[in-house]
Amino acid sequence: MTRRRRIWLTCAALALAAPPVALWIASWFVALPAELTDGGYASSQRVLDRHGALLRHVRAGDSSLAQRVTLEDVGPDVVAAIVAAEDRRFFWHPGVDPLAILRATAQTLWSRRIVSGASTLTQQLARTLRPRPRTLWGKLGEAALALRIERSLSKRRVLEEYLSRVAFAPRVRGVEAASLAYFDKPARALSLGEAAALAGMPRGPSLYDPRKHRARLLARRAVVLSRLRGVDPARVRAAQSEPLALTEARAPALAPHLLAAVTRGPLAPPGPFDELETTIDAGLQREVEALVASTTARLRPQRATAAAAVVVDNATGELLAYVGSPDALDRAALGANDGVLARRQPGSSLKPFVYELGFERRHLTAATVLPDLPLAFTSRGGEFRPRDYDGKFHGPVRAREALASSLNVPAVALAEQLGPDRVLTRLRELGFDTLDEDASRYGVGLALGDGEVRLLDLAGAYVALARGGERVPLRAVSALRRPGGARIELARPPPTRVMDEEAAAIVTDVLSDDAARAMAFGRHGVLELPFPVAVKTGTSKGFRDNITVGSTRERTVAVWVGNFDGSPMHGVSGVSGAGPLFRDVMLAATRQIEAPGPLATSDALESREVCALSGALSGPRCPHATRELFLPGTAPTEECGVHVEVRVNPRDGLAAGPACRGAVTRVLERYSHEYAAWARAAGRPVAPTRASPECPAGASVGGDERDALAIVEPREHARYLHDPTLGAREAVLIRASGATGDARVWLDGRPLPPGPVPGSALAHPAPGEHRVWVESRGRRSEVVEFVVE
Repeated sequence: MTRRRRIWLTCAALALAAPPVALWIASWFVALPAELTDGGYASSQRVLDRHGALLRHVRAGDSSLAQRVTLEDVGPDVVAAIVAAEDRRFFWHPGVDPLAILRATAQTLWSRRIVSGASTLTQQLARTLRPRPRTLWGKLGEAALALRIERSLSKRRVLEEYLSRVAFAPRVRGVEAASLAYFDKPARALSLGEAAALAGMPRGPSLYDPRKHRARLLARRAVVLSRLRGVDPARVRAAQSEPLALTEARAPALAPHLLAAVTRGPLAPPGPFDELETTIDAGLQREVEALVASTTARLRPQRATAAAAVVVDNATGELLAYVGSPDALDRAALGANDGVLARRQPGSSLKPFVYELGFERRHLTAATVLPDLPLAFTSRGGEFRPRDYDGKFHGPVRAREALASSLNVPAVALAEQLGPDRVLTRLRELGFDTLDEDASRYGVGLALGDGEVRLLDLAGAYVALARGGERVPLRAVSALRRPGGARIELARPPPTRVMDEEAAAIVTDVLSDDAARAMAFGRHGVLELPFPVAVKTGTSKGFRDNITVGSTRERTVAVWVGNFDGSPMHGVSGVSGAGPLFRDVMLAATRQIEAPGPLATSDALESREVCALSGALSGPRCPHATRELFLPGTAPTEECGVHVEVRVNPRDGLAAGPACRGAVTRVLERYSHEYAAWARAAGRPVAPTRASPECPAGASVGGDERDALAIVEPREHARYLHDPTLGAREAVLIRASGATGDARVWLDGRPLPPGPVPGSALAHPAPGEHRVWVESRGRRSEVVEFVVE
């Protein structure tokens, strides 16, 4: 070989070696992308139901579906197909494939057009991480970065980053996201034909979009399958003929409001996540969403445009269905608002917790007679005169009927006796955190829902009632998967006792009593279901909010109907608006339960037969008796004194003496002074208070109203618990019957300032034993003793 030839060959060799060497040197000066060092990855988030079905897929910040994977997540078929499709010498080259470059260059020179590319998997990853212009200098920079990546990461890591980051379809990054988007299965579950189809898509994400260019993708799949090495030929042949079975393009549209609550709202778990396993049952969720939509369609003529519903498993506190509005995309009805989390006035749905507190503190029993009369109460806004929904007053009403029929005056009277501070404290213990103002702001109106609460919190409080007074925090997420793949099961928070078990059992029994509810709601309505349900309705001021909430032993359902703009509905009550929706949702929620069990009760409760009118022990003259439940030691001991036998002159209806001819004995009703006017106006069979002039002297009368002077509250030997945190706001309400305008109440020998009605007063007794009586028109009542502990 001549010297000239050796020089020429040396120069040619240097010319051929210089670019790779220069590229290798340049790679040392290229920074490794931070995403590969700090683990940064913009993942989309998957929200699953309790059975693993996809509820929602939340796109990443770049509006892409994306999911990070490891090689174990995808399986060997996907790896083999990707390598065969894009880079057959991936495991041998350093990031740039010289043979592929020579091949591509020769084909381009021969054909005078670009026939094939030479980019390796690593170069494609580099291009994804740091996009560059498709120029010579851009390609050289891409190659240098590919060398840098290969020198810093293992082949396994490079492949995992490629499978996680490279675009497989428009707005779909990574093989896992593509597998879920097009085949509704994780990549490890793909068939060989499906894996080959996905492997062919990165070459042209739009060009090979399977929903737009199926034939083109099938041809590309055939090429990928033909390049496979080390795969059973029989499997390859089967994959060649395998049909491309794609899922529907439409993403699931379930639970849009839940999505917000568990990703960035009050039900969201702490820390980042790629996947959430919720407690929602997708089948029930879909059915409840349809029921909510049909309800607003039915009520639209009554100007109701929105509704919400939530279903809870009482045993665990897990949410099974969560519907925030009929249509999250309905801008006219403000459907993007979440009725489960919105603050609304609950109306009468808070009354059960006022009564439970009264039972618990021994202020009354379910048989105690409460006044449903025109009474005035003091509030921050001035005098407050509550009325019932039907506009009537029902006189003396047992607590059972007063609660079941949702009478307003008895509930307010009880709240006044308990004290707004004590009622508010109990409601906050039950989870009503939105009642965040001072008790003086709410006053006794708390019993009627004068405050704003969330439907979710209302459901939680009724779950506690169904659990016998134990509160368990509600939750919507049972497990999550952190970025990087670690799955974490979330611990269930322990329950805490808030209410007395026996008192809660009595309230639950009252709310499930269809007969006790009949006074206000009639019989055989939407609130009567084929199994025991403790249920309560609520309607806010001006018919702006409609609520029905209730529980079986297993499930609690809370529903709301109204308008998100706060406008009033027209002629819609809790039983006509939210009631039918409650019934339908409860039937759906219990469909999978073979037989809903009995409601929570307690063996410690005592049962007595009482007079349906007076609440005292039933006597021989009582025409109607009923069984009642009592906390231990609170059952009545005296027989009914309302029903009395009176000899009456049938000619004038007045009391007849022993010598009165033709006199008859009748069972009539004797009322205390406070109910006398109501009884006469209501046409009750009241015992006469005057003797018939046709009868001789000595006639027996049914009782003079003047003789009815007596303390009715507190009851004899009542016990009150002192709360030092209330200070001067702690008070005991004293009421008397038979009193007139000059009445004076005495406590421990000292007169008290008169209250809003004759014979009433508010006392502030210190701990210890106390004696109270009332004086009126020269008469004095019997002394009643009570204790403050």
